[in-house]
Amino acid sequence: MIEPTIFELSSEGRPGYPLPPLDVPDTPVEQLLSPDVIRTPPHLPEVSEFQVVRHFTRLSQTTFGIDQGFYPLGSCTMKYNPKLNEEIANLPGFADLHPLQSPEHSQGVLQLIYDLEELLKEIAGLDRISLQPTAGAQAEFAGMLMVRAYHQQQSGTARTKVLIPDSAHGTNPASAILAGYKIEVVKSGPDGLVDVEDLKQLVDTDCAALMLTNPNTLGLFEREIVNIAEIVHAAGAQLYLDGANLNALVGMAKPGDMGFDVVHFNLHKTFSTPHGGGGPGAGGLGVKAHLEPYLPAPMVERQGDRYILDQDRPQSIGRVATFFGNVGMLVRAFTYISRLGHTGLQAVSRLAIVNANYIRKRLENHYHIPYNRPCLHECVVSAKDFTSNGIHAWDIAKRLLDYEFYAPTVNFPLIVEEALMIEPTETEPKASLDAFCDAMIAIANEATTNPDLVKNAPHTLAVSRIDEVTAARQLDLRE
Repeated sequence: MIEPTIFELSSEGRPGYPLPPLDVPDTPVEQLLSPDVIRTPPHLPEVSEFQVVRHFTRLSQTTFGIDQGFYPLGSCTMKYNPKLNEEIANLPGFADLHPLQSPEHSQGVLQLIYDLEELLKEIAGLDRISLQPTAGAQAEFAGMLMVRAYHQQQSGTARTKVLIPDSAHGTNPASAILAGYKIEVVKSGPDGLVDVEDLKQLVDTDCAALMLTNPNTLGLFEREIVNIAEIVHAAGAQLYLDGANLNALVGMAKPGDMGFDVVHFNLHKTFSTPHGGGGPGAGGLGVKAHLEPYLPAPMVERQGDRYILDQDRPQSIGRVATFFGNVGMLVRAFTYISRLGHTGLQAVSRLAIVNANYIRKRLENHYHIPYNRPCLHECVVSAKDFTSNGIHAWDIAKRLLDYEFYAPTVNFPLIVEEALMIEPTETEPKASLDAFCDAMIAIANEATTNPDLVKNAPHTLAVSRIDEVTAARQLDLRE
């Protein structure tokens, strides 16, 4: 049974909330507004209060979330975060702050932003941070604009190409192309890491940057990172870190020490505020000193015991967001880091790594492991051994729903056939990991003995298989 929409529940004359009697002159709207701004009022559903409550309560019960169970999409989308972070972000001094208030009346939040920047500098081993970008991808784009401005000033040319590994996140080429670059792909070697010899062939004086994820999307640390940095810098190019997988490094290793010039942070995944459903997000952007002049303006600066928004930055790429970041996300990140401290952040990374390797070992005799060696915060298994029975990675993902687990990322990274990328994060206890692994092993057995059961899953939900291609191309946006 498909849940009816709120419009289908509507019945004329059944309003859930009456407006109070009008106590001002009933002036026709035509006398108050010019004709060019008058619009036809939208058709709104008429439902009683208890219908609304029941409708959205039922929807909440059929939507899976991290508060209900293990969500192996990990920090990418659903990492559990302490509820205290939400309470702090909802304090009136933060939640009720208007974005147009002057810096003089926003000293508390400006201090928080400044202090958070200082914390991130220490965590990443960088010289300056901007918290203006409102998403990781926007921070990527801003980073590429900064690289472009840097080269333009250094040599009078912005260079024309950016190198990106074949295992990269899709936002990397998108960000570079938007910044005006063409893309060249660096191959992975048989170990799943950057093929250093292929990199050497591609790096030249026309290369602006290498955009790298470390650990990469296979959960593997780039063991040649110091050598890679030297190769890139020898050509005068910049080394960019996609910080999406920073959950494996925090408190353990600093990107700045590895040779990275630019780093973006997904504050909403590494440092609290899961962004399931596509938002909200926050993308910090950190740089070494030589790129600091190009950071987005304004920057938060401290003058004595006061904080200002510094607009006087002649080499800046300019503003990349209307207002200064997503403040609620920044408050959550500051709370998360402040409560954990260095020891706690290090424990976060260690536990995430232990959990991912535990899952890898438990599944290695039941699924193909493309790179079966110790990983970091996530592991990748493959369903390719089941394709002879007509079973694909997405079938296993659908069947997991019957076992009351949300699915991991499927068919990514692209260099692994029938990939399932599993990121357990640091907060799941062994019992949760064992229950998930037991379900994965049971599904592997079903894929061999009863493949139709898997191919037609899920069997227990209100909505079963949908035409996902049509759903993506012909969105139904009734609500």
